[in-house]
Amino acid sequence: MKRALIPLIIFLVVVGFLFKGLFLNPREVPSPLVGKPAPQFSLARLDAADATFSPKEMLDKVWLLNTWASWCAACKDEHPLLVELAKSNFVPIIGLNYKDNNQDAQKWLDEAGNPYAINAVDADGRVGIDYGVYGVPETYVIDKKGLIAYKQIGPITMEALRDKIVPLIKQLQAQ
Repeated sequence: MKRALIPLIIFLVVVGFLFKGLFLNPREVPSPLVGKPAPQFSLARLDAADATFSPKEMLDKVWLLNTWASWCAACKDEHPLLVELAKSNFVPIIGLNYKDNNQDAQKWLDEAGNPYAINAVDADGRVGIDYGVYGVPETYVIDKKGLIAYKQIGPITMEALRDKIVPLIKQLQAQ
């Protein structure tokens, strides 16, 4: 009799986990990188192929790293918010142009506005892999010591800016 209960117990446990999953937000996938040093890289810049960018340049600053691509529909949704945020000079925004064509990327920025202080070209996506990018857009808040403080999966929304990103940046800038 006890042997017959084991599959039933396993089934109930699995159903319990699945039921709990129905109430989780898929945009809040915990990142194992939060609280850890941002992966280092050196990539060519979109605006000047002979120049490079490395996160080491941003030490002692709180900044955003936004992965994006001209072919990304969700990137186009968040772009106006990034442009407005950049106009405020509240925080530097560094772009990581992910698996994109340089000409297409530059054309898109010329037409839609360029919120990025610097744009690094991740043509093969290797840096995105190091950051754990699931898909574009994704945005990282990086603190003055170069630690990842927050990861936004998917497009930045007004709510995410207001409720999470801006308060966190203010807190980090005050430290």
